[in-house]
Amino acid sequence: MFDPHRRSVLKRAAALAAAAAVPAARAQTRPTFRFSAVFSDKDIRADMIRMLAKELAADVALEAHFSGTLFKQGTELVALQRDNLELANPAPQDFAKQIPAWTLLTVPYVFRDANHLAAFWASDLGAEFKRQAEEQLKVRILGATFYGTRQLGLRTKKRIQTPADLAGVKLRMPPGDAWQLMGRALGANPTPVAFAETYTALQTGTVDGQDNPLPAVQNMKFHEVMSQIVLTSHWIGYDLLTMNLKAWNALGPARQRTFQAAVDRALAWNTAEHLKREQELVETFRKAGLEIYAPDLRAFREHAHRVYFASPEAKDWPAGLVERIQAIK
Repeated sequence: MFDPHRRSVLKRAAALAAAAAVPAARAQTRPTFRFSAVFSDKDIRADMIRMLAKELAADVALEAHFSGTLFKQGTELVALQRDNLELANPAPQDFAKQIPAWTLLTVPYVFRDANHLAAFWASDLGAEFKRQAEEQLKVRILGATFYGTRQLGLRTKKRIQTPADLAGVKLRMPPGDAWQLMGRALGANPTPVAFAETYTALQTGTVDGQDNPLPAVQNMKFHEVMSQIVLTSHWIGYDLLTMNLKAWNALGPARQRTFQAAVDRALAWNTAEHLKREQELVETFRKAGLEIYAPDLRAFREHAHRVYFASPEAKDWPAGLVERIQAIK
């Protein structure tokens, strides 16, 4: 016998079940992206990643791994290419291992400051480099992660004014040919040491110094085993927030726009925080007893460019590219 009341109840129940299924379906389709980086969980960049994870939580579960606990320094880019990782922050030096022309983006003093760096990656020229990475390496560059200007930090008290004063100084540099070239361009004897092992290397005298931005020096407590900071300002430090291309494509256009917009906001916040921290730390380190001074910057710039432009790497640089980069405002 037909019961209209019962039919109405069944309709409402079906509607409620369907509504409940929507969040469940969304939860099942929400991907998990693992992020790997060498910096510590106390780094400003770690705060940036946590901020990004919170903002994207509705669409993506972002799982962060810091201090090289998931992939070691220098191996993240290959992990992205092999589909073993979804998101990382590899250095441009890692890209240069596979695309020789990228060594130009690792040259000391090629970028003037953080604003110049951001303007380059937002320009048509920066877009060309992004396309090159996507086509040749099958990864998606989301943006440049500024982490401060690299300065020399030495355990010795010898005053440094020109690159000649660094002759014989064992300078810790990250592993990789591009990083070793940078150390030689500064006039030092570069020694490859992993970031996580740098404190012990300074403490034991395995190396005489290191080069990192001041926020990284504070985070890793390198200042405890240093006596001076030489403000060479030789490299505007940055990594490249990079995504596995399959993971990026799987997001679809709508989620890609949401993801990129969130990344842009996080990167801008990260840059502002690093610039603020750098200014504060000069006085902090002085109060802690470190000598801090600027050397002959012109001598360092000219020496670095002589070394780079005479290197085998320079043959891979397209003609006029340096001038195009430096013309960007």
